[in-house]
Amino acid sequence: MMRLLLIDTCGAEGSVALAEGEDTPRVVASEVLPGRSASEHLIPAIRTLMETEGWGLKEFAAIGVVHGPGSFTGVRVGLSAAKGLSEAGQVPLVAVSRLALLAAAAGEVQGGVCSALDAGRGEFYCGVYEGRRRVTESLLAIGELAVTAEHSETLVACEQRVADALANLRPRLVEEPRAADALPLVMERVLGGEFDDSAVLDANYLRRTDLEIFAKQAKLVAGGF
Repeated sequence: MMRLLLIDTCGAEGSVALAEGEDTPRVVASEVLPGRSASEHLIPAIRTLMETEGWGLKEFAAIGVVHGPGSFTGVRVGLSAAKGLSEAGQVPLVAVSRLALLAAAAGEVQGGVCSALDAGRGEFYCGVYEGRRRVTESLLAIGELAVTAEHSETLVACEQRVADALANLRPRLVEEPRAADALPLVMERVLGGEFDDSAVLDANYLRRTDLEIFAKQAKLVAGGF
């Protein structure tokens, strides 16, 4: 019997879930951590769910964690907890992108899917997917995102402020993904034996490179700003 622990603390609310099954595990328990309370309540919530189900840490076939992009603190909290539990129980670790979860929320669509999240300061985290295959993930200004979205069949967002900012691109607004929604992506990796090394795994922040930052500054200077 395969058992999985799923963790997501990247968004406005954190969440955890337990899944169990043979070939196609299903979510058997979950909990939402209201507001920005993940740092205080994540581990207690996991412990409570495990105790309720009578599960032990070493029984997990894998721990799945959504490792960004998103809230800097939230991403670190979830990733640190997942890595700590993975090492403590010698349980394999699988990290999945929040942009991949958002793209999957669009369902079965023809062509590519562009998922967008608010990155602040007028920029957006953008992921382009074909099915579950990642084409690219990047940090883009609104003009850059518009160009990218034009080449995708569907643009999907889970934040009202993003949908409003990109209204002219007609995004599909969906519910914010939670830990339980990571189950299909985590299962695909587990069945394929594709695990992450907790010693080197880092958060998926999608920062601009120094070269991009310098190029942008040079363009502003050249334009007289």
